[in-house]
Amino acid sequence: MISLLVKLFYGEMNMGDEKAVRRAYGTACSGAGIGFNVLLFAGKLIAGMLSGSVAIVSDAFNNLSDAGSSIISLVGFKLSNKKSDPQHPFGHGRLEYISGLCVSFLIILMGVELGKASIEKIIEPAQVKFSLLTAAILAASILVKLYMALYNSRIGKRLNAVTMKAMAKDSLSDAVATSVVLMSMIVAKLADIAIDGYCGVIVAAFILFTGITAARDTISPLLGQKPDSEFIEEVMRIVNAHKEIIGTHDLVVHDYGPGRLMITLHAEVDADMDILVAHDAVDNIENELREKLGCSAVVHMDPIVTDDVEVNATREEIKRVVSNIDSRMTIHDFRMVPGPTHTNVIFDVAVPFDIDMDDDELRKILGARIRDVDSKLNAVIEIDKCYC
Repeated sequence: MISLLVKLFYGEMNMGDEKAVRRAYGTACSGAGIGFNVLLFAGKLIAGMLSGSVAIVSDAFNNLSDAGSSIISLVGFKLSNKKSDPQHPFGHGRLEYISGLCVSFLIILMGVELGKASIEKIIEPAQVKFSLLTAAILAASILVKLYMALYNSRIGKRLNAVTMKAMAKDSLSDAVATSVVLMSMIVAKLADIAIDGYCGVIVAAFILFTGITAARDTISPLLGQKPDSEFIEEVMRIVNAHKEIIGTHDLVVHDYGPGRLMITLHAEVDADMDILVAHDAVDNIENELREKLGCSAVVHMDPIVTDDVEVNATREEIKRVVSNIDSRMTIHDFRMVPGPTHTNVIFDVAVPFDIDMDDDELRKILGARIRDVDSKLNAVIEIDKCYC
């Protein structure tokens, strides 16, 4: 259905135009969400009034809030595709994350309101009337919500759209919530037990959990989350595939919204290489990263000595020392400055964030172990944090 809406309003899409595809599918999903949720609100409101069930009425207004969420996501997709301007040179892509966060807050709000109404129902219970019409409306609602969860999840993963992923979670939670409400009506009919309020509390708890999870997923990229390991590996593969590059380090990924990544990294080249040849290689790498991964890239050249036997041997020995502390740690920017009484070995260590020691402690341990290798070596160490 979503693909049909896209073809109807946008015609045949150029799937290579990522921004246009995101805008088209985001608009179609949001528009469908508005339509479905308004219809579900009307149907459940009628069912709730016929049965006298607070859980059904609350579920109906939950669908009305979902329609509001779809409007927010629609506005978010529109605004996030605005072009860069002098005040926002990296575009407006993060508005998509903000719209997803707004959707999450609406989910949490509905969970709180449903919880309050359900507790009141527990304190003052009332008989819920069962009818085939009410049951049919709820069953149809479950199927519609499962379909909405399916297309939002599928397209959200395809476009890496956090707003759609949040809407998919919301739709799934709605399907579960309505299933609980339907079961409570059936139990009340068969066993004459008033569990409407208790079921409402269960539904509210599930909605709150969904909202909090969705909020976490949208807050994380706004704060600056670690990029996907697959993306890091692909960047390294592309860079290291160029024969001029000896090694890479200090990769930083800046996320300005879906499809708006900027990366910086250091690439090691032979110190004796012609600077024009090295610069040409770096230009080729930046262009390849932009074409294959759709990101802006800035690559810094780090010249390293490769033909000094003593430097190479010392570097390898220090690599072994560092690796013995934690196999994920690596060194770079290595150089030696000899003197009459000692030799300074100067290098950076890329350290994982979860290593169980602070920077000063790590420097002391490394310095001591390097002196054990050669008492004349004095380590001057800079600590870098890495994504490893």
